[in-house]
Amino acid sequence: MPDTFLVTIIFIAACTFIGALVKGRSRDRCLKDINGYPVTFRMKDGKLVWGRLHVENTGLELMYDAPYRDKSHEETSYILYKSEYENILAIIRYKDELTEKENIGIAEDLEKTKMPSRVKRLMRNTRNIFGTVRDSLMEIAGLFVGRMKSAMPAGKILEGQDKYITKMQQEGMSVVGTAYEPVLEKYIGKKTVLAVAGPEGKEEYSGILKEYTAAFIEMLDTEHKDADGSIRKADIVVPRSAGVVRHSGSMEAE
Repeated sequence: MPDTFLVTIIFIAACTFIGALVKGRSRDRCLKDINGYPVTFRMKDGKLVWGRLHVENTGLELMYDAPYRDKSHEETSYILYKSEYENILAIIRYKDELTEKENIGIAEDLEKTKMPSRVKRLMRNTRNIFGTVRDSLMEIAGLFVGRMKSAMPAGKILEGQDKYITKMQQEGMSVVGTAYEPVLEKYIGKKTVLAVAGPEGKEEYSGILKEYTAAFIEMLDTEHKDADGSIRKADIVVPRSAGVVRHSGSMEAE
């Protein structure tokens, strides 16, 4: 019978190998779309932070245009770690803060989102197929491990290895990082309404659904109301813990 310690080492090695392949390069697709642009972090506690966004797989960094002097130190950036994403209410990219070149590129991206080429549609469909297969394989793997744990003598081998099994499954699920949702997929490039749980109640944003992942939703060509009541054109990325696509179509003018 294989040694339990050896089984543990194999699980740890599998987790490490998968993590090494994925974590070095993987970044959320919604966040990648706004990487390099000036954005504003709107936090759930009401705090606002702005700068040029730099996205890494382990967190986000906002680079200030100029150093900010605090009471006892000087700041040049603001770092938000991945474990703190749940504190974000919205990441906003205001159109009037962009250069002419950046606005032109975003306008072109918007048109491609609304009218994707055949190649782009094929690539997206292929990715969704692999994502669906991956999810099914991970589910089967979970059922297989559960069955093995109840069997003899395999159950004795896997006894006490739950945390390593769970870790391996989580690493596998993070390979693509997207929960394929047919109900959202058909509205990519179309008008939708995003409902956000703001501090003063529900907020709604009408725009073009650009992308969604397991963690975020990205909307293009929306309008954001500032604290002073002014309306500004913007693109918005919202954590799925704070917002949800609630309606297809656009909101009626007030």
